[in-house]
Amino acid sequence: MRAIITVVGSDTVGIISGISKILAENNVNIMDISQSILQDLFAMVMLVDISKSSKPFAELASVITDAGNQMNVKVHVMHEDIFTSMHRI
Repeated sequence: MRAIITVVGSDTVGIISGISKILAENNVNIMDISQSILQDLFAMVMLVDISKSSKPFAELASVITDAGNQMNVKVHVMHEDIFTSMHRI
């Protein structure tokens, strides 16, 4: 099972490592990652494999979202099938 994680906010040191650390601690594999800086705005999209996660999806999403709040960035975590359905034409 895969999920999409998006992170948007002011660029600061440690955003990628903060999110990645939580994923690693919960046995979540990063399959693909894209990030960019637009002036002072940080934007990142991750495709992750949550099939071996040590936490249920809702709990993992909550932990990641809380970490984002502490870093002053907005984080969204959703199942890949929901993401795909939302973006299907």
